[in-house]
Amino acid sequence: MSKGKIGALFVGVLLTIGIGVAVSRATESAPSVIAPIANPALSVSVIRPEMRDIPVSLTANGSIAPWQEAVIGAEVGDLRLSAVNVQVGEAVKKGQVLATFSDESVLADVAQSRAVLAEAEANQADARINAERAERLASKALSAQQVGQYLTSEKTANAKVQLAKAQLDAQLLRLKYTKVLASDDGVISARGATLGAVATKGQELFRLIRQNRLEWRGELTAAEMTQLKPGLKVRVEVPNVGIIDGRIRFLAPTLDVQNRNGLVYVDLPNAVQSGLRAGMFARGEFDLGNSTGLTVPQQALSLRDGFSYVFVLSEQTEDRARVKQVKVQLGRRNGDQLEILAGVAVDDRLVASGASFLADGDSVRVLAQ
Repeated sequence: MSKGKIGALFVGVLLTIGIGVAVSRATESAPSVIAPIANPALSVSVIRPEMRDIPVSLTANGSIAPWQEAVIGAEVGDLRLSAVNVQVGEAVKKGQVLATFSDESVLADVAQSRAVLAEAEANQADARINAERAERLASKALSAQQVGQYLTSEKTANAKVQLAKAQLDAQLLRLKYTKVLASDDGVISARGATLGAVATKGQELFRLIRQNRLEWRGELTAAEMTQLKPGLKVRVEVPNVGIIDGRIRFLAPTLDVQNRNGLVYVDLPNAVQSGLRAGMFARGEFDLGNSTGLTVPQQALSLRDGFSYVFVLSEQTEDRARVKQVKVQLGRRNGDQLEILAGVAVDDRLVASGASFLADGDSVRVLAQ
């Protein structure tokens, strides 16, 4: 190769190196450019979790039941029901006649007892006169034995009078019991009396909800019952019927040996006026006071695959930020506020609403507060 060609090649190499150095220096001196955050998926407002007082409550299931249900039965036997005056659901007053038994045979027995009493009283009067005469003549015309016989006859006559009176009282009582009376104010809840039937003594004729007063009987575990006491306020709800406030009257002193649960008895004033009826299923909520908890509004939550999530803001530049999906553990509810047991802290910045439209890592525009 000639010396001219070698010189030309050397000059070309030097030019190439010079251009590379110049480009490298130009690159180093150029300012760095930050990659912009992607276009926002949503414009959002920001909230922070708040510490609030949350009501502490306990819930239980149970049934509406009569406060007391009186059984009204037949107090006389072998008599025919001649009248039945009330039906199931009717309100009655104490002493009202509910049914009547035929009393012809009882009236005949009363008349007979009166006659027996009159005879006994006549014999008693005669025996008393004889005894008094015998005592006056004891030392003159009668022996001591004869006097004793007259005195004994008087005592026997007195006893027969007492027996006749007792028999008459029994018959009068039977006559009284031919009218079946309400034992208290209330509502007839069941009727076993049938017109024309011959009842036996003690047979159930009616059931009466005393004073038309109802209560709720809730079933709780042993641990739950230790948190309750008489007088505590209870909110009782019957689905599709209504809600009524009551108070605990007393707690059952024993637990069921099978399931180890106990009953709590709750008075429900004006339950009937509120549409409640005995036998209805009801849910009760016991008010146990308040305690502090970390809460967020319900609209800040997103439910996915059976779990609850919130979106926490991070990497904010001016009005742009990225969101991170965080699973949270929920506790109690207070209106539209939900307690957060785990997942976020009090200083975290959360998306206030629209969480269901976001995904982990999305870009959002933060609205001015």
